[in-house]
This record gives sequence, structure tokens and C-alpha cells, in this order.
Amino acid sequence: MAGRVDERGTSALSGWVALVLLLMLAGVIAWSIVGPALRPGGTPSVLGILCLPVLALLLKGFCILEPNQAAVMVFFGKYAGSLRDDGFFWVNPFYSKHKLSLRARNLNTPTLKVNDRAGNPIEVAAVIVWRVLDTARATFDVESYHDFVAMQSESAVRQVASARYYDGDEHGRDSLRGDLDLVARLLVETIQSHCQLAGLEILEARISHLAYAPEIAGAMLRRQQAAAVVAARTLIVEGAVGMVKLGIERLEQDQVLRLDDAARTRLVTNLMTVLVGDSETQPVLSVDHAAA
Repeated sequence: MAGRVDERGTSALSGWVALVLLLMLAGVIAWSIVGPALRPGGTPSVLGILCLPVLALLLKGFCILEPNQAAVMVFFGKYAGSLRDDGFFWVNPFYSKHKLSLRARNLNTPTLKVNDRAGNPIEVAAVIVWRVLDTARATFDVESYHDFVAMQSESAVRQVASARYYDGDEHGRDSLRGDLDLVARLLVETIQSHCQLAGLEILEARISHLAYAPEIAGAMLRRQQAAAVVAARTLIVEGAVGMVKLGIERLEQDQVLRLDDAARTRLVTNLMTVLVGDSETQPVLSVDHAAA
């Protein structure tokens, strides 16, 4: 990309060494001004007076950085390098120093209304953990990297959510609700690709809110309830059929009853009514008895 600025280091002197040297220089200048004035007829040194602005300028070179903090140095409009070490330093006093935090930060995206892959309106929000990786890009390649990561995160959340189904397709694949770990990895990759320009690193991204939009939430809840009822009924019927089959086989095997087709039908009907029905029933069984 044309005009992109990549981070590089810059030289710096220990602030304690520079402080000792400047204190010694300040002492020399002070003596050159005050010393002659103490003697009769003496006048302060003009050179010493002229050195005072120079001393004040040199004092501007001091820089203090905390852990996980960096300073971007600019020399008359040109990038001069970045200082990442924590401590007390002295740099070129003509440098303009722009401090940046390298600490991890949280970003909560607003709740966005998006259409999922099936076209259903859903509400989705995410929490993003990020930090500055390249101080030069973050400073010079974007206007405000805070606003940049916020906008790009919203765009990435919309992109990932619209490419997947809320509950998955007919086979349960590509689900937003069921594949949270996979969705988190996709979010990290997508946001990282968007924020590469600004020199930012995405450490983690996870869905923090996921729901159907209010206008279809009721219908979707009824659909989920209906699906649950159908599944439960299917399981009950399968169990009831097995119990009826086993009961008839045992009755005939032990020669407790001898059933013709009509009696078998009535018996099956009554047993299924008892086993499958929601309410308590009291069936009347009418079968033909035969002497053993």
C-alpha cells in the first residue's frame, strides 16, 4: 500500500545519565552568570545567559514510559521511530512524542439487527479484545484507530452473522447459536483482516448477545416448542409400539389369551390409548377367552 508507515525503533539515552549531565551543565551556566556578579564590578556572562534557552530546550528531551506503553517520535513531520521500553529516557528534544497504550482493551459492539443466511432478522452483539501492535500504522495510517476498530468490528460482526443460520440449516450446520467456538474464530479472523491496515491485533472476539428480532421472536419460539413436542411424541409412540408388541407376544406365548384379528385390534387400540394419551384413561378390554 502506498504511503504505509511501518514501525521501527529509535535510539534513546538513559534519562538518569542525561539528568546528571544536564545538572552539571546547569551548574556551569549558573556559575557563569552568578559568579562574575559576586565580584566588584563584575557582569554576568552573556554566553551563560544565552545558554539558558538551550538548557530549557534540552530538558524537553526527557520521556517517561510505563509498562505496555510506547512513544512515537516525529521529527519535523517525519517519522523518526518508536520507543517501546518502559523507564526514564532522554531523546532528541526536537522530537514530538505521541504516547500510545499497548495494553489489551475491550470493545462491546452495539446490538446490531442483521438478517441471517435464511433471511430471518436477528439481533447480535460481540465483545472484542484488541491491542495496538504496530504503533506507526496506528498513528499515521488511520485518522483514529479507536474509531477504526469500532467500525470495522461492527462490519465484521454483520459479515459473519449474515453468512450463517441462527439455528443451522436442515442438517444443523452453519449455526450461530450452536457453533460458538467456530464463530469466535471466524470473528477474530475477519476483524483482524479488516484492522490489519491500522496495525491492530485482535486477541479474542465472542458473541455476547444473540436473539431473534422482536418481530419474529414469538413465531420462532412457537416453532421451537412445536419441534420439541413432535420429538417428544415420536419418542413416546416408538416406546408405546414396542410395549404393545411385547405385551401381545407374551400373552400369546404364555397362552393367557387367544386373540383373533378383531380382538387384537381392540387390544392394540386400548393399549396405545393408555400409553400415548395425555389424560388418564380407563379402557374396557373385551376379548374372547378360550380354555387352555
